[in-house]
Amino acid sequence: MTKSTLQVLPEPVELTDPLHDLLRTGAQQLIASAVEAELAAMLAQFAGCRLEDGRQAVVRNGFLPERSIQTGIGDVCVKVPKVRDRSGNGIRFNSTLLPPYLKRAKSVEELLPWLYLRGISTGDFNEALSALLGEGASGLSASAISRLKAQWLDEHRAWSQRDLNDTRYVYLWADGIYSNVRQDDRLCLLVVIGVTEHGRKELIAVEDGYRESEASWFELLSGLRSRGLTASPKLATGDGAMGFWKALAKVFPDTRHQRCLVHKTANVLASLPKSVQPKVKSELREIWLAEDRESANKALDGVLARYGDKYSAAMKKLTKDREELLAFYDFPAAHWASIRTTNPIESAFATVRLRSKRARNCGSRATTLSMVFKLLQSAQKSWNRLKGFELLTLVINNVPFKDGEQVEDEASDRSVA
Repeated sequence: MTKSTLQVLPEPVELTDPLHDLLRTGAQQLIASAVEAELAAMLAQFAGCRLEDGRQAVVRNGFLPERSIQTGIGDVCVKVPKVRDRSGNGIRFNSTLLPPYLKRAKSVEELLPWLYLRGISTGDFNEALSALLGEGASGLSASAISRLKAQWLDEHRAWSQRDLNDTRYVYLWADGIYSNVRQDDRLCLLVVIGVTEHGRKELIAVEDGYRESEASWFELLSGLRSRGLTASPKLATGDGAMGFWKALAKVFPDTRHQRCLVHKTANVLASLPKSVQPKVKSELREIWLAEDRESANKALDGVLARYGDKYSAAMKKLTKDREELLAFYDFPAAHWASIRTTNPIESAFATVRLRSKRARNCGSRATTLSMVFKLLQSAQKSWNRLKGFELLTLVINNVPFKDGEQVEDEASDRSVA
């Protein structure tokens, strides 16, 4: 293997503006949803107004011309719907979120985090709108906010029941993400992201679980299988302390296991004095970045020999699941940087973790679940295609790889669909 195939595990990055990329892709969709919620509330208000022939007097009637609003993330194009008043009373729809005079948003960067993590709570929504429209801006009605929340709940429910018969995932990442919904109610979100046979990263599932238990994971995974996801993924990556692995073995017994190296590193370092953590961390990185399995095993044995007697508890953690830590060597080297950690989930949830610490009262468990679903759905649009995705066909067809390179034998000469 050449040096160019080696990729360094990324260090945790302190995000100064974790929502910046999300804002670029999600602002237009989110604002449109909020305006539609306003319109629905207004139409409901006049639902009882009828003409003599029984038809509704106030109905929607297309959109006003599209206009652009300047924001801190660039121009966002918006379209405000119109209504038609057949009774001739001159009833019009006026959006409080996007009034005609609004040309420039004062702070969209502050609006969307609140809309996602606090703004969906009725009592805080006006504060979120003030970030966009300025102090004193009128907000959406409580009924409009409730409609928006209900819409998200319905969308998540429908998405969670979607047909998966035509979908195949080659790799999976799984993790349990905790969020403080309220002071006394800690929500565990079970999240699964996958790579399709074409190399696209997709959100597969996000559900409310119970402490990452085997029963919760089994319910999630068996639900995916019952909806058509019958082909076993080739590899799943996750933390070693989850009930996920036992559930995976029951639902997809042919799927290989890969322990997340970032989680493993953190677990080992947690059992070491701070004075030796930097040195051991560097040596652990040498294991994960070794060119082949033999070199990785030699490096691992060296760490055990140097620290085993003095720090036996930490070294016991290192030797646990040893084979699963190095499973990635049996897959294409181009995929290693992606499949040996759960970074795809960690990166996607950086915003959720950061904002949840600041917003403890972000609503009920169901509302929080639907909010996270909408957040990840929007973030998914910017996920990169898997590097070396053209090799996935070989992985699907069980072409053997050793130390990241295709094994040149009879198996690799067979025709590949």
